[in-house]
Amino acid sequence: MLTHIIERVLQALAVMLVMSALVFVGVYAIGNPIDVLIGPDVSQDIRLDTIARYGLDKPLWEQYFTFLGRVLHGDFGRSFVFGMPVLELILSRLPATLELTLAAVFGAALIGIPAGIYAGYRPDSPLSKLIMALSILGFSVPTFWIGLVLIMTFAVELQWLPAGGRGETASLFGVEWSFLTLDGLSHLLLPALNLAFFKLALMTRLARAGTREIMLTDTVKFARAAGIAEGVILRRHVLRLISIPLVTVFGLEFASTLAFAVVTETIFSWPGIGKLIIDSIQSLDRPVMVAYLMLVAFVFIMINFLVDLTYFALDPRLRKGRA
Repeated sequence: MLTHIIERVLQALAVMLVMSALVFVGVYAIGNPIDVLIGPDVSQDIRLDTIARYGLDKPLWEQYFTFLGRVLHGDFGRSFVFGMPVLELILSRLPATLELTLAAVFGAALIGIPAGIYAGYRPDSPLSKLIMALSILGFSVPTFWIGLVLIMTFAVELQWLPAGGRGETASLFGVEWSFLTLDGLSHLLLPALNLAFFKLALMTRLARAGTREIMLTDTVKFARAAGIAEGVILRRHVLRLISIPLVTVFGLEFASTLAFAVVTETIFSWPGIGKLIIDSIQSLDRPVMVAYLMLVAFVFIMINFLVDLTYFALDPRLRKGRA
């Protein structure tokens, strides 16, 4: 296990180094932030002074190594637009996105996995057919359209829930959270539901396919022949055997949702890092763009690392193979 962890850490460091170079070169090849930071009618002296102040007059390779040196000390630079450290800016928006992601992904898992197991256990029942029909709908309908329908239905027509914003928050461990207040919870419900719809469909179909496959195996047949109750078979055999693909999907979906909740945050005016990156792209705020993309890479690497460790805990064959 220790050897495996060391290998994965070294691989993660190598991937992060390569990603930092690709992200830096890619972002710095797009547009000129000076055109956004200063007006077109300023003098040439002011323009050159601004370029020098932000270090944009240096060769690209020198800018990259300067950036890399600052990153090793935890400094991602300062935002061109907000005038504050980029890491501080992103961390101030991260709790909102993290809260939304946790609500969406865990909600999808808690509903989708039991629904998928039931649909696989009783595939011919009317409820199972309804579950699968809804899962197809979840795959087919675009996220932005679902969000607009949710706003039109629950915020405009019925006026049960707010259309956007984060609402009232409460502090826990020095971080502001919406789910701790009723007003914040009402603001969280619609964007979380919108973000969870696709995840719910994916979890349901994956759990259903795994259950159908396992119910036809000799393991389940022998368990039934031994007189084991159906509920015990579902918990101890079916759920355990389908847990590995579910863990994989859960980890990847959590990472992708945390990194790319841009559409939902934009539609519902949710003040997270997704909305921040859209604003940064529009204003060519390069330090924020680079830090965000590196954060995305780091999140995916960490999630894959944790999924690998979970594999070792769930599948004894991997532990024996390493031994």
